[in-house]
Amino acid sequence: MTAAIYTLAALAEIAGCFAFWSWLKLGKSVWWLVPGAASLVAFAWLLTLIPAEAAGRAFAAYGGVYIVASLMWMWSVEQVAPDRFDLAGAALCLVGAAVIVAAPR
Repeated sequence: MTAAIYTLAALAEIAGCFAFWSWLKLGKSVWWLVPGAASLVAFAWLLTLIPAEAAGRAFAAYGGVYIVASLMWMWSVEQVAPDRFDLAGAALCLVGAAVIVAAPR
């Protein structure tokens, strides 16, 4: 369940940030901010569903998922393929997130 929440949170955060990016950088309508803000609210709410005794730990582990999701967004939405350094960096981040989540406590 945690992986699904992290994945949904990443998609919500990226969509929200992309809406603001589109408005500021691509000249899209100010109305793009409405779904953008809603997406960012959904992102914050989703992270509260993570079962963790410390918010910082939940956010740190989420970082690895966010990086991978951002590269997937770049590839699928922006049509820019990640290079080998993007992929290597993302793999390292996922390993780090897994250590944080799976560590025996």
